[in-house]
Amino acid sequence: MAVPKKRTGKSAQAKRRANWKATVPATTKCSNCGAIVPTHTVCPECGSYKGKVVSIKNENYKPEVQEAKAEEKPKAKRTRAKKAETKVEAEVKETKAEEAPAETKEEAKTEE
Repeated sequence: MAVPKKRTGKSAQAKRRANWKATVPATTKCSNCGAIVPTHTVCPECGSYKGKVVSIKNENYKPEVQEAKAEEKPKAKRTRAKKAETKVEAEVKETKAEEAPAETKEEAKTEE
């Protein structure tokens, strides 16, 4: 394991850490109420984000929005079921296609 040969002095340590500066957090004004809010966060005053009501703090908040999202999930399951049905249909068509040439060969032999 690497070990330093000499101890780092206070002056060198302070010079190295001189570049560690705190930055001011980026803020914006809320489009709904005008309060100063950190960027990419819900307004703590009115509960809106990007012009939409997303928090219970707002009087116009409707929990139905979350229920609508829950209803969309079963639709995705249906599409998977449809894909499975199409795969089954494709397999049936393939088996029918494989059987047809075998039958034509048998018919050709019987004709001779």
